[in-house]
Amino acid sequence: MNFKKLRLIVIVLLLVNTLHADEGMWLPSLLNKVNEDTMYELGAQLTSDQIYNINSSSLKDAVISLNGGSCTGELVSDEGLFLTNHHCGYGLIQKHSSEGNNILKDGFWAATKNDELTNPGYKASFLISVEDVTAKVLANVSEDMDEGERIDSINAISSELVENATEDTHYDAKVKSFYSNNQYLLFVYETFNDIRLVGAPPHFIGKFGGDTDNWMWPRHTGDFSMFRIYTGPDGLPAEFSEENIPLKPRHYLPISLKGYKENDFAMVMGYPGSTDRYLTSKGVEFTMDYTNDTRIKVRKEKLNIIRAYMATSEKASIQYASKAARSSNYYKYSIGQNKGLKNLDVVAKKKAIEEEFQAWVNQAEERKSKYGEAISLIEEAYRNSDDDKAIRFISEALLRGPEIFYAATRYEALRKQLESKSDEEAIEAAVVSLEERSASFFKDFNSDTDQKIVAALTKVFVDNVSEKYHPGFVKTIQKKYRGNYDAWAEAIFKKSFINDESAVAAFLANPKKRKIKNDPIFKISREILKIRLKAYDDNSDDKTKLNKGYRLFLAGLREMNKENSFYPNANSTMRLTYGSVGDYEPRDGVHYDYFTTLKGYIEKEIPGDSEFDVWPRLKELYYENNFGDYADSDGTLHTCFTSNNDITGGNSGSPVINGNGELIGIAFDGNWEAMSGDIAFEPELQKCINVDIRFVLWVIDTFAGASHLVDEMTLVK
Repeated sequence: MNFKKLRLIVIVLLLVNTLHADEGMWLPSLLNKVNEDTMYELGAQLTSDQIYNINSSSLKDAVISLNGGSCTGELVSDEGLFLTNHHCGYGLIQKHSSEGNNILKDGFWAATKNDELTNPGYKASFLISVEDVTAKVLANVSEDMDEGERIDSINAISSELVENATEDTHYDAKVKSFYSNNQYLLFVYETFNDIRLVGAPPHFIGKFGGDTDNWMWPRHTGDFSMFRIYTGPDGLPAEFSEENIPLKPRHYLPISLKGYKENDFAMVMGYPGSTDRYLTSKGVEFTMDYTNDTRIKVRKEKLNIIRAYMATSEKASIQYASKAARSSNYYKYSIGQNKGLKNLDVVAKKKAIEEEFQAWVNQAEERKSKYGEAISLIEEAYRNSDDDKAIRFISEALLRGPEIFYAATRYEALRKQLESKSDEEAIEAAVVSLEERSASFFKDFNSDTDQKIVAALTKVFVDNVSEKYHPGFVKTIQKKYRGNYDAWAEAIFKKSFINDESAVAAFLANPKKRKIKNDPIFKISREILKIRLKAYDDNSDDKTKLNKGYRLFLAGLREMNKENSFYPNANSTMRLTYGSVGDYEPRDGVHYDYFTTLKGYIEKEIPGDSEFDVWPRLKELYYENNFGDYADSDGTLHTCFTSNNDITGGNSGSPVINGNGELIGIAFDGNWEAMSGDIAFEPELQKCINVDIRFVLWVIDTFAGASHLVDEMTLVK
């Protein structure tokens, strides 16, 4: 065997074959074909059928996709009670908070089911079945089709499959693509709409450590909240009604009080959002230089303004708490990911893989014909960056940065109705929709703060985006206002009705198309959407090249390694990851233990600090050693622990399960040293940070006195 061939094998093995047990987000439906033996070796006592089964109760029936995959939850009682993260419920808890009833700060525990709080629009979905429909989806696809025709054919067949799967049922379904559009699976779900808040710890537990500790270890955060699913009297999904009853689940998780020790088996089931493990070197560079850099520049400015406003009053703090948390989370993540990708020299590692892939392709004419353009297509797509950059800055700085521009786009439907002189019923429906949105919008909106955000982020946009993608109002800023963004923002906010609740109410009482068309903020929002459409149009050819390039690249990699199992990138479908509880060494001379205890609250306390304040009751219980059945065998109360499970966004709230199928924790974070993990998994560094389920129960039972909720659960001693 020559050296070049040997080197090829080594590189490929590094990519695929030498997967550590903790690497990979696996489809539970395929466990018996891929991972079952390895899981047994690590300590699992469960069969693949006990984990995933469409004909009888299994673990999958206790795992919930929340609100379309934004987070994960797990059932812990036969009355529809489920746990997720505090940060997953944060926005809902904030909506129920007010100056006179600040449950975001003080916590909330429903004494009875009648006290549980409703959450319109929030959804919980259970996976019913998974079917490989690749052959059906690609049945009409031919090699001579261009990418547009290919996608049209795939979408048409996918729609038919979804319709057939849900016909005469109350289920919903999706066809999802895998391996860059090389494989397709049909997922069928049962979705419930009546979800009620049952409990949440006070801020100093649920968000202990705040932004300072976010993504960091050691951690002590009690990151959990509790909800309950309700059904109609017939047990089927239903909108909220006083007649609804708690869900009777197919399965719920028993809770282990036995704890864990180093190297114990641990698995996580949940709905990870997205990973990009098969990005090329150019893709990694693009992520660092465009996706992450854009997010960092924009959110830094936005967070400074939001935090300054939040510090002015309790009302301000409540209004913007959830917004600040959402913005801060991936601001810090982007900084950490760029740092990790550089430190681990991921770009160079990816280039080596591409070189060896191309060498394999060039060894046979058939391969060259089939996969020869894969890498070149990808490189060409990433080469033209102005439109990509514009798309990202338009989203981050103009549509998702300030709130007012996106809010203004909602008036377009009413404008069209008034323009076309629609019937009164259609106009009234559009008005009612805006009235409903208005109440929710203005509850957590401060016009002066958003005005400052508009000024700051518009400047960031202009300074970073090619002039050809500047909306028309940029010339107005430069000429009429001589580049004074603050003066421009003040003027448009003063002349608009869209940013004022009473003005909106007056307008909706007597809507006129001219009022909408002439509103300066509405006109600006239309200019933003227009320039975004131009950027997307300019980007369409590159997007086509990118899609085709990655489709061929992944198909070639899999063909090159027919004997090995590739795990697919995350795409908000149910996945299982397995590994073990354990410590790690983040850098030279530093060792982190695999668990923390309540003592950390005492050691980290900063009285009066928004991130590290500690209530007297917790300190009293700590000094009394009042831990009850929730103490570890060492006598301490464990708060959090680390495992080497492979997780990402969307896994927040996922159950951490031992080898017997019992709940031992709730996943809530990754570690700072491995922020590169969504692109490049590092087995020596990658850690999943989990809140210990015994700490969760202690907070509910001993700290809060809500023992009636623990009584619903099945505890295993």
